[in-house]
Amino acid sequence: MTATGSIPAQRTAADAYRVSDDQLNRARMVVAKNSADSEDLRQLLDMLGLISANPDLPPPVSR
Repeated sequence: MTATGSIPAQRTAADAYRVSDDQLNRARMVVAKNSADSEDLRQLLDMLGLISANPDLPPPVSR
């Protein structure tokens, strides 16, 4: 992603699924801290693509 001045350039659809390990961990922590219970946590992580609905597959959002 390149920037023009202080405004970052728009991300492409392919970029949306590429995040760093740190970004992924921080996102999971924010969701965990704001979840009401374990089921709420699981549903939120699944909706955000941070975990896989199928344990045999990786999550949709990855590096």
